[in-house]
Amino acid sequence: MTPWEIQADELVTCNCAYGCPCQFNALPTHGNCEALASFEIKEGHFGDTRLDGLRSVTVLWWPGAIHEGGGKACMIVDERADDAQRQALLAILSGEHTDPGATVWNVFASTMDEVFEPIFKTIEIEIDVEARVGRVFVEGLAECSGEPIRNPVTGEEHRARIDLPHGFEYSLAEMGSATFKTTGPIAMSFKDCYAQFAHIHLNNHGIVKSAAA
Repeated sequence: MTPWEIQADELVTCNCAYGCPCQFNALPTHGNCEALASFEIKEGHFGDTRLDGLRSVTVLWWPGAIHEGGGKACMIVDERADDAQRQALLAILSGEHTDPGATVWNVFASTMDEVFEPIFKTIEIEIDVEARVGRVFVEGLAECSGEPIRNPVTGEEHRARIDLPHGFEYSLAEMGSATFKTTGPIAMSFKDCYAQFAHIHLNNHGIVKSAAA
């Protein structure tokens, strides 16, 4: 197993209502799961290969709840990555070189029926976890904007967080609202749905506990 570790900021959004039932071991809001997961690595490595500054976007789709399987995934990797970095990121995102069930990528990989050929493109990402705002853009493939949840009466920002002491993706995430659209192998379009903003810190064995947001 090649040792790896990354610290990154992520913006993840799906078609569920705010809060996302998956975080509470419940079934998806609309019966299925359609999601876009993006991150920018602040510091990371895969063996001797540095991953600092690289970005990734993954488009995900399941016909029902994630654990029921039948999923599809399309991974978009920063075109600035050299061959070694590309292979490293794809290995991590595919759940390889990871203890079983230790990371979100390893768990998701076990639910996939189809994984499309990876795409290497310019990825624009801006994520401010604390402010709960973000933007993701991959020309011709994906676009997403995230913002704070708004009080429906006053319009003021509403802050909520999810704390998962035994999570396999994050320890603490800020909740938000997102609008996103994807084309290509997996096409979808959703407005004002679930979004999470988090600082993630993971390695072969799961969450590095000192990295709680």
